[in-house]
Formats: sequence, C-alpha cells, structure tokens
Amino acid sequence: MSFLDHIARCNAHDLSQFQPWLIGAARAGWVHRDFAAVLGRRPDLFTPGADFWHLSEALSAPQRRTEAVGAFLRDLAREGWFSAWRDERYPVTPDLKRPALMAMERAAVPYFGVRAFGVHLTGYVRRADGLHVWVPRRARDKPTYPGMLDNTVAGGHPEGLGLLQNVVKECFEEASIPVGIARQAKAVGAITYCHQSGMELKPDVQYVFDLELPEGFICRSNDGEAESFELWPVADVIARVRDTFDFKYNCNLVLIDFFVRHGLIAADDPDYFAIVAGLRRHPFGPGDAPG
Repeated sequence: MSFLDHIARCNAHDLSQFQPWLIGAARAGWVHRDFAAVLGRRPDLFTPGADFWHLSEALSAPQRRTEAVGAFLRDLAREGWFSAWRDERYPVTPDLKRPALMAMERAAVPYFGVRAFGVHLTGYVRRADGLHVWVPRRARDKPTYPGMLDNTVAGGHPEGLGLLQNVVKECFEEASIPVGIARQAKAVGAITYCHQSGMELKPDVQYVFDLELPEGFICRSNDGEAESFELWPVADVIARVRDTFDFKYNCNLVLIDFFVRHGLIAADDPDYFAIVAGLRRHPFGPGDAPG
C-alpha cells in the first residue's frame, strides 16, 4: 500500500454511467443513469435531452430553482433517498468566483454530481522533536464515516460564507479553537478529486489550510462531532496514512499534501511527481477542459 492508493481511491469513477445535468447553458452536475428515472417522475422540473438532463427553463431565477428543487428533494428524503439530511445548502457552481445557479441541500448534492467545496485544516505543533499533528476521531454516532480518523478541522462550504469565515466557524465548533487563534490559519492550496459511490458523484474541491497551534493548546470537541483528539508525532501520522484506510477517504489527501509541503516526502521518492500531480486531478470537474 502507498499514498498513491489513496489518490486512486478518491478518483475512482466511471463517467460513462452518468449524464450531464444542465441549468440553462451551464453544466451544473452529473446524474447517474439509474437516478435519472427518479428525475423522470417530475417532467415539470426535469427534461431529458440527447443523453443529458435539463432543469426546466421556466425556473429562470436562482431562488425559484432553489425552492422548486428543494421541495422535490424533501419528497425524496421522505422516501428515504438521503441518509443524512442536514438542512444546510451548498451553492451550485463550478467555481466560487461565479454566481451560484441555485442552492441545494447538502445531502442531495452528490446525487446530482454537483461540485461541493470544503475547508480542511491541519492543526500542528512544533516541538523540539519535530512536528506533531492534532488528529480527531469522528463520533461513533455520526451518520457518515463514524469512528474514522479525520483532519483536525474540516467542513463543507455552505452558501453565504467566505472561506476564512467558514474555517473560523469550524475551528470553534469542532475543536474549540478560539477566533483569535483560528484567524491565523494560512491558506496553502486546494485539492481536487472525483469520487463515485454508487449513484453518487463527488467532483469536489478541498480548500486547504495550515494552523500552527501553541504547544500548550489542547483541541477539544465542542459540537460532539469528534469523540476525541490526540496529538500525534507526524511520523505516526505518515505511517497511518501510508499503511491503512483508518482516515476518512478524502482526509488522506489533505495530509499527504501536508507531508509534501513540509518536506516530509522526499523529492527523490519514486512516487513524488505522481503524488503531487495526483492531488489536483480534475481541477475543472470531470469532462471539462480549461476555459
């Protein structure tokens, strides 16, 4: 097993199983051919084309789209389609610099192959014997990936927040990191991948942050989403990522990126270039080319 196994796992998908989903002239996402039958129940909302699906042209404004699709998604939730309804909406956009075409309930986003954005932060401490990383374990009652190891702080990016605002919010909620310290977080890049799980497709972007924490500071769960935090020597984190699947699948990429940026993976490592390139696959989303 190697770091490349995590990169391959996060990018495992078969786009031939999906059809583009359009809003106006823009491709908003990808719909699995099996899920398309569900859209076909609502011809007032979704129109099939030549191997694509189109949101009704009658829904010309983002707010109207959000409301109409949101009501449909709540019907699906009552049927049991979504395991973890969040009452949290994500912007439907390929790039945060563009205005959102609409907003969509977080739980439904992968079923429409909509690009989701997240913020992932590595909190670390410098000691005489080297770097140490704060590693949380997800609560056993979480609806997704219960009991797995995670990044120090991580969260999806909802509508209406700036990225640093979201980092500060998540730092306090998840790790009890006060605002004054959280605002020192440094943006250090972004990771892209495209992961398929059954009918769900995640062509996602993780905005990556580093935060050097004082040696005496202790991360503690504030919202119950983590059952514990431990401060690990970075060598132990490297070994756990390299040799196991103990971390939530996409959190491995954030840590691998941390290892690269802090010189913990040697440039002479035979996998070095493949690792660096693999952390930024599909930067424009599956099927896209730079524009």
